[in-house]
Amino acid sequence: MSAAFHLLTIAEIVDETAEARSIRFAIPDALADEFAFKPGQHLTLKADILGEDVRRNYSLCVAPQDGQVKVTVKRIAGGAFSNWANDNLEPGDQLEVMPPHGSFTWEFSREAKNHYAGFAGGSGITPILSLLKTALLTEPDSKFTLFYGNRDSQSVIFLEELGRLKNRFMGRLQVHHFLAEEFEEIDLFNGILDRAKCDLILGSLIEPEEVDAFFICGPGPMMDAAEEALRQVGVPADRILVERFTAGRPSAAMAAQMQELQEQAAGMAMIVTLDGRKRRVPFSAEAGNILDSARLAGLPAPFACKAGVCATCRARVLTGEVSMAARYGLSDDEIAAGYVLTCQSVPKGEGVEVDYDA
Repeated sequence: MSAAFHLLTIAEIVDETAEARSIRFAIPDALADEFAFKPGQHLTLKADILGEDVRRNYSLCVAPQDGQVKVTVKRIAGGAFSNWANDNLEPGDQLEVMPPHGSFTWEFSREAKNHYAGFAGGSGITPILSLLKTALLTEPDSKFTLFYGNRDSQSVIFLEELGRLKNRFMGRLQVHHFLAEEFEEIDLFNGILDRAKCDLILGSLIEPEEVDAFFICGPGPMMDAAEEALRQVGVPADRILVERFTAGRPSAAMAAQMQELQEQAAGMAMIVTLDGRKRRVPFSAEAGNILDSARLAGLPAPFACKAGVCATCRARVLTGEVSMAARYGLSDDEIAAGYVLTCQSVPKGEGVEVDYDA
């Protein structure tokens, strides 16, 4: 994944609901390879908003087969980027965009005969829609079951598209809507996707042991509830994929541990490789992590969320040892291969070398 931003033109904007818009970018032929993506991945968008460099990640809501690069931006209360984008962006405007990245994806194969399931809440549908469409288009013998929670029917993003997909892939796609503030005749579909509701779903709407992969994305409590319910019925960890948009606060013990490490590492020399160049960088306790220490030294190290979620700041540890506070954006395989999130990492001693290009 290239960490460079590219100035892209907005080709189309679609109002999905009163609170969410989809933005389709025109991709020049010269950038077609860079913006090729895997289902479930996201883009980092960057804009100058009232003099501040604001960066946010938004999931692609299309399948690679669609031949489009499109994300959906939902307003959130107090959201600097989401509200600015919904209020101001128009077709023809330009935005700085980083090529697709992220590990919330799956390798689909035409020969596969799998059953997939998704738990989505609100705008968490965006990456799951990408995965859902790709599964149905790539694997003619596979099926997908979606459990989708929202406030009411007016807030359901992609309601019509999901209906069209259900009609197109009849018998292979099931969609179950759960509404928190709008009541249906069947009580099971009333209320939020909390732990009790997830337990009921697994006991009545789907057989967990028959599902090859579960995809979960949405508000934190919903994701925790779905993941806990799946683990409770014995679903292996490698069959549960979770995509987080935000991260909770670290525990008091973790915060204290990281502060102690920051103080101990103050001034330690690190070697940082970025864009083919190797630089010696001092760790700054004030900056608090490897990413911000590198940027303080003048290196354009990539970042977006700085919360351990997006993996934009991912780098590989070549030598030395670091401590990482949060790791939501990395898979177990990436961690085993030596990758860390530099926005969450502090050297545990001398001799640390990290490579953003790896």
